[in-house]
Amino acid sequence: MQVRRIVANIATQDIAAAKRFYQDVLGLDPLMDLGWIATYGSQQTMTVQVSFMAEGGSGTPVPDLSIEVDDVDAALDAMKSAASP
Repeated sequence: MQVRRIVANIATQDIAAAKRFYQDVLGLDPLMDLGWIATYGSQQTMTVQVSFMAEGGSGTPVPDLSIEVDDVDAALDAMKSAASP
């Protein structure tokens, strides 16, 4: 047996907001959109990982999702721009 994919499913009532963040801000490609579920991703090959945490570090809450980017400053700028009216 080989694990091909592990998907994080995030509950939301605002699929459009997820599109704005994951597609427009982070630049992921829409892989599937059935209206009630939308999946974004990349053709980039990634390693399979799953983490189990008792805390988020220094006693902070465990994050629901972790996103690694190649340029944290560019990602922060994109998020700030998306948050501006």
